[in-house]
Amino acid sequence: MAEGRRFYVTTPIYYVNDSPHIGHSYTTILGDVLARYHRLFGEEVRFMTGTDEHGQKVQQAAQKSGKTPIEHCDLYSERFKEMWRLLEIRYDRFIRTTEPAHEKTVSEILQKLYDQGDIYRDTYSGWYNVSEEMFISDDEVTEEGKETGRIVHVSEDNYFFRLSKYQDWLIEHIEKNPEFIHPESRKNEVLGLLREPVADLCISRPKSRLEWGIELPFDEDYVTYVWFDALVNYVSGLEWPDSKLFKTWWDTKDSHVLHLIGKDILKPHGFFWPIMLHAAGIPLPDQLLAHGWWTRGGLKESKTVTKELAAQAPVRHIRELVEEYGVDPIRYYLLREMTLGRDQDYSEEMIVTRLNSDLANDLGNLVNRVTKLIKQNFGSKIPPLTDPGFGEELREKA
Repeated sequence: MAEGRRFYVTTPIYYVNDSPHIGHSYTTILGDVLARYHRLFGEEVRFMTGTDEHGQKVQQAAQKSGKTPIEHCDLYSERFKEMWRLLEIRYDRFIRTTEPAHEKTVSEILQKLYDQGDIYRDTYSGWYNVSEEMFISDDEVTEEGKETGRIVHVSEDNYFFRLSKYQDWLIEHIEKNPEFIHPESRKNEVLGLLREPVADLCISRPKSRLEWGIELPFDEDYVTYVWFDALVNYVSGLEWPDSKLFKTWWDTKDSHVLHLIGKDILKPHGFFWPIMLHAAGIPLPDQLLAHGWWTRGGLKESKTVTKELAAQAPVRHIRELVEEYGVDPIRYYLLREMTLGRDQDYSEEMIVTRLNSDLANDLGNLVNRVTKLIKQNFGSKIPPLTDPGFGEELREKA
């Protein structure tokens, strides 16, 4: 429960190299439910989601489909919006990283960090994960990755952000604010990363290799690394630095800021993002909540896995599930079935079991008993609420 009178909740912005899946839906439904919950108790709420539209995978997907990158982004961004309309998601802001205002904010933060010496140029020689668009350590290299071309060796000049300079500061911040990363297992995971030697973060890609990105303000031959670009959305969507929106929802103790993410993007959000903010002189969010994965037979639910499994067993689109079971039952199933922070295996059989057990039986019986009591004691009319403090004790316990 937020202590302030305002509540700003965000989902990750979703990558537009393919269509939305159950994992995206879960995170966004969770954000929507939290937003509705806080509104019920009279708090001002802002709920933001959106799409991440730069990077190598987007450029490649556009080329494969015969579209320009922006045409591809327009198409897939709309698919996410359509999905959220179907699932009755009520967001306040849908941000796209191709918006000029976002690109301007990214450039301003980059320039600020460069001017104060936190970004420098150097030569990188090492391993690069093409699918994750990220430089990786020797320990993360696999023979399978090298054989498939997913992991390649590169040597090139790039720009780097001094993550290592702020390593000890972030450890101290997390230890002083134990609720900053939730659940505790994810907090410990980030602390484990921070207690190892930390390499500085490469925040650029040469245009000779990638053109679809935000140009570095201090070197026109480079574009911005997609993760640095994407993370800035949380403040660019509030028109950082001087807008009323930013001062109302972020730069104030009266607002509780919560980021919802999946555990697979914990490192950028729990490690890169706090240091980026601190170095830029921007207050940190109050909390980062990392949920588990939806799996099928133990495999993470993702666009790629969904395609692979489709040949083996029916994998139904979320739209089909909503058409068969209804919006509220699917929203209920996703939130009820997963224990926050843990992985959960998905099956359509469990949807039916959960809906019959919880809603038809348990809730149905409760409604039946309550209506009988109202009929017996109040002439079938719901009595007026006379106690203005009714529910406060329940709210505090929640």
